[in-house]
Amino acid sequence: MSAVRRKFGDEYQAVGLAHGGAHRQRQRFVDKNGRCNVQHGNLGSESSRYLSDLFTTLVDLKWRWNLLIFLLTYTVAWLVMASMWWGIAYLRGDLHRAHDETYSPCVANVYNFPSAFLFFIETEATIGYGHRYITERCPEGIVLFLFQSLLGSIVDAFLIGCMFIKMSQPKKRAETLMFSRAAVVSQRDGKLCLMFRVGNLRNSHMVSAQIRCKLIKSRQTPEGEFLPLDQCELDVGFGTGADQLFLVSPLTICHEINSKSPFFCLSQRSLRSEQFEIVVILEGIVETTGMTCQARTSYTEDEVLWGHRFLPVMSLEDGFFRVDYSQFHATFEVPTPPYSVKEQEENLCLSSLLNSPISDNKSRREQFFSLDCIDIAGEKNKLPSKLQKISSRKEDLPRRALRISSSNVEKTCSTGDLLKIQQVSPISNSKDCDEGIQLKALKINAESLTLSTAHLEFQKKPPSMCALEMKLEDNLPAKLRKMSSDHLS
Repeated sequence: MSAVRRKFGDEYQAVGLAHGGAHRQRQRFVDKNGRCNVQHGNLGSESSRYLSDLFTTLVDLKWRWNLLIFLLTYTVAWLVMASMWWGIAYLRGDLHRAHDETYSPCVANVYNFPSAFLFFIETEATIGYGHRYITERCPEGIVLFLFQSLLGSIVDAFLIGCMFIKMSQPKKRAETLMFSRAAVVSQRDGKLCLMFRVGNLRNSHMVSAQIRCKLIKSRQTPEGEFLPLDQCELDVGFGTGADQLFLVSPLTICHEINSKSPFFCLSQRSLRSEQFEIVVILEGIVETTGMTCQARTSYTEDEVLWGHRFLPVMSLEDGFFRVDYSQFHATFEVPTPPYSVKEQEENLCLSSLLNSPISDNKSRREQFFSLDCIDIAGEKNKLPSKLQKISSRKEDLPRRALRISSSNVEKTCSTGDLLKIQQVSPISNSKDCDEGIQLKALKINAESLTLSTAHLEFQKKPPSMCALEMKLEDNLPAKLRKMSSDHLS
């Protein structure tokens, strides 16, 4: 595996400082102009596959080779066919008797090879000067004439069609599609995003334009396999339809960095040591020709600017929008956190955990007091009407005490008092308890609230409250007064 790493990984990695402090150029997978730096070698017998698709092979060749093949094909075809006409004249003896007016040759006025070559050109190009012509007394010449017509049509269709497809290829249309020289990382709508800009220089539109991004980076799998040029998809709005472009003006393509992004752990510090390449692919249909066009470019890690944003290029003129392409590649710095999205989320979770105990304690106290009020209200509603009136009078005592304590009410109710109140509630909720037991539960609740208020160190129980308790006990029936006295003893 070390050999594979040396062969692929080290060549792909950015090279450090050379002698003299100069940077060596980084080996790119895709150039800025979209050309892929990949060469195929050691094909062996597989190279014959190129001949099976000869037309595509000729179209894919460079223009210099296409023109050379075009000229050689026609030159060789003309020489071969001219040689065949000269051979027929030579075999029939027309060359020696060409000036004999009584002799009828196969082709009139063909004396030598140049005259045979001129006859072929006149026939092939349908010029017809009228001086050289074929006669009806030459059947072999008629057959050769038919073969020449068919072969000429095939060669013309093949070579002229190849040249036409070569000229109408949309590769040149891709040169009028622009990409920004650098990509930027900054915040948009409160989210950290990777952005770059695309533009169309022509007035003709790109129909069904779609953009895709690939992250190319070397990595090693958990099983130990080394992937020198691993390709990972970058989401530029596939789920929301933002990747479908209406490319009539320059657009800024945005990739949101989140937990699903390969740049989830990328920060301003780690960007300096990262080694990756972002390949951008823009596809669309050329409006004028209807052919599919593809434009490509790439961004390496040193072409990604952290904390930058693109300058606006659109302005409103009299009746139209003007695009200033002089500012197409320009950027400016904006305040951007130097941390990765992962670090920001961890800091946010840590701060929320530090603030959570205070809110939890407050909500817990509110829950206890709300439960206390619910229990007292439930017990009161389940008492008979006469006892409800009595209990309402006795409830005035703890209310007054709580009103006097004001802000210290939460401190007066201890955990033991709350547990005592909650233990009484099942007695009041049971169906088998009579009215005496319900009244006893009510007295215990009132007593617990009174005792809790009495625990205040800075406040004493007023004597008026004791008098009110004695007065209320005098109003109770004899049986209930006895039960309450037994409980108090």
